[in-house]
Amino acid sequence: MVAAARELSVSGYALEVDGRLKAEFATRDGAKTGAEELKKRFPMLQIRIYDAQTKTREDVELS
Repeated sequence: MVAAARELSVSGYALEVDGRLKAEFATRDGAKTGAEELKKRFPMLQIRIYDAQTKTREDVELS
């Protein structure tokens, strides 16, 4: 059985975890905070913030 692919957001921001969209946020700050908290708990994951307006992705790294 194949799981349905989650649609890309048309507005706002989304968290992409290991290539799969997991959560949506209205603001970039909210997405960044969520991504940083997740990265601290699970540093081995590849986490990106997807910007629906510009259709770009930004890698999240711990500082």
